[in-house]
Amino acid sequence: MPERLSQTGLFAAAGSGKIAADAIEYEPRFALWSDGASKRRWVTLPAGTRIDTADPDAWSFPVGTKFWKEFSRDGRRIETRLLVKLDPDRATTAGSPSSDWAGAAYLWNDDQSDAYLAPEGQSDAAGTGHEVPSAAECGGCHGGRRSYVLGFSALQLASPGLPLALDELARAGRLTRAPERAPSIPGSDLDRAALGYLHANCGHCHNSQRPPRGAGPRCYDPERSLDFWLPSASDANDVRELPAYTSSVPRFVTPGRPDESRLITLVSRRGFRLHMPPLASREVDTEGVRLLGEWIASLAPGGAEPVAGAAP
Repeated sequence: MPERLSQTGLFAAAGSGKIAADAIEYEPRFALWSDGASKRRWVTLPAGTRIDTADPDAWSFPVGTKFWKEFSRDGRRIETRLLVKLDPDRATTAGSPSSDWAGAAYLWNDDQSDAYLAPEGQSDAAGTGHEVPSAAECGGCHGGRRSYVLGFSALQLASPGLPLALDELARAGRLTRAPERAPSIPGSDLDRAALGYLHANCGHCHNSQRPPRGAGPRCYDPERSLDFWLPSASDANDVRELPAYTSSVPRFVTPGRPDESRLITLVSRRGFRLHMPPLASREVDTEGVRLLGEWIASLAPGGAEPVAGAAP
């Protein structure tokens, strides 16, 4: 990994602060909670390459793909993380955190002119309380999905008004297979918001397709069979047909009763032996807890009646 962020290809020229022309800004439809930090994201794909989208839930990216994610607090840049897709043989030789991805964080200096490689991470970066993970910890979240990339998928880009939309990628010829229809989530706006929140904040570990051990560092091993990953291609027209519902009700979600739901207990606390998420967060997302509480309250108790907002 380069020593400085300005050497990674994100900027048009070192010290200019101007983003390179081939670095495309994007934003996921559903964002991961990062203790209140503001984030910006960019991706570059090597010229003439395409993303292999044969599996809509596990995109395979061409060698040389780069993802950056910038974290700021109170308008000040704290860190920028970089993921780079390497040739598998080269990656193994380099000892990267997975068989074909390398990742690390760059800490911004005091005058905000550049950021420097910090493979060991840093606690309480710039006195903000922000925790910068080490390179070895990347797999703690990314290792839960075969594609290793989170927040950049058919489902996450399928929404109007985003900086980069799924149909733009398709029209630009950057996908091997354009989706026949945009991914959709059944139910009401509340259903979609809550399920999207669980997808982005829990689904990378709590899913039925976690890579097997031995395939590189991966997320921690969930003891439960919860599956909060939303499929990009689904014929479900009722929330109750989705794995997020069937795997969590009634053990972790009690329809109509958020105060009795184990899920709300787990996401409402930090510092306990068991809290969710177990990594990369020290502050409770109060808005996220409120959203999940409203969603659970809207569900029909006992599952006897149709879920609020579900398609007929």
